[in-house]
Amino acid sequence: MDHVKFTAMKDGDKEDYEFLTHHEVEYTKGTAARLLEAMVDLDKGLSGYQITRLGHSLQSATRAERDGADIDWIVGALLHDIGDIYAPYNHDEYAAAILRPFVREQVTWVVEKHGDFQLVYYGEHVGANPDKREAYRDSPYFDDCAAFCERWDQSSFDPAYDTLPLSHFADRVEQVFARTPYDPDVIQPGTRIPLSNG
Repeated sequence: MDHVKFTAMKDGDKEDYEFLTHHEVEYTKGTAARLLEAMVDLDKGLSGYQITRLGHSLQSATRAERDGADIDWIVGALLHDIGDIYAPYNHDEYAAAILRPFVREQVTWVVEKHGDFQLVYYGEHVGANPDKREAYRDSPYFDDCAAFCERWDQSSFDPAYDTLPLSHFADRVEQVFARTPYDPDVIQPGTRIPLSNG
């Protein structure tokens, strides 16, 4: 069988959907490789900063690693702006959607909200609300997002910083995206892990 028999989903049978499931499972095994390729495209994205978006992402992940962050934080920091290419108006939500099945809820929430939290640094200069983050004040992850932005995101535009290459993080990306999607032992709703090991 090379392809399904149906042309409308409602007409598919068990054989069709077992065939598709097999192909989909095999395809998902390449997610990490596709994400690493997409990261390279960040070099073609938004310009005007002193470093590229890829450089910014790598610098954020490098800072996270040097802070002693765990694998979820490091991969979250690496991928937090991957949506800049395809979803410039909601890049944070885009990145969170990619991460959500494979990392701790805490990390997904921080990545999803970091755009609003970053406004504290520049909102007043562009006519946006610099206090937009206050809408999330009651979240258990509020302080985590504020720290993520302060320590790893807003400070990672420095061309002189000793940033690690994408190849350095590839094994961790592969490890995270090889996890069972939505595994409760990974997602850990409500759990907070410090950004740093101290």
